[in-house]
Amino acid sequence: MTVLYCGNCERLKAGVHGLALATAALCGAYNLAAWLVRRQRHLAINAVFYSAAVFWESKHVRHHLSATLMAHPKAVVAPESAVAAEFAVAHEAAAAIDDVIAAA
Repeated sequence: MTVLYCGNCERLKAGVHGLALATAALCGAYNLAAWLVRRQRHLAINAVFYSAAVFWESKHVRHHLSATLMAHPKAVVAPESAVAAEFAVAHEAAAAIDDVIAAA
């Protein structure tokens, strides 16, 4: 199965871990709220467990998203020529505004 190899289907893997992250966060919030009301020890243990799961899953999501960014760096970072073109347009607009202010 190619999905098991690093670099393949990283967005899918990040999505699966994101779903696990959301589930753990919801369960942790419920257990914390229940512990604040009932003060039962198992609820506190569950809240700590789910908090650790949130931390663990967030590490996985970040790992898979960074692998996606490393695989497609050009899709994320604009080329220098595009940045230079945008800067030139902004500079021309600023110069035009300065000309209007000076004429007034």
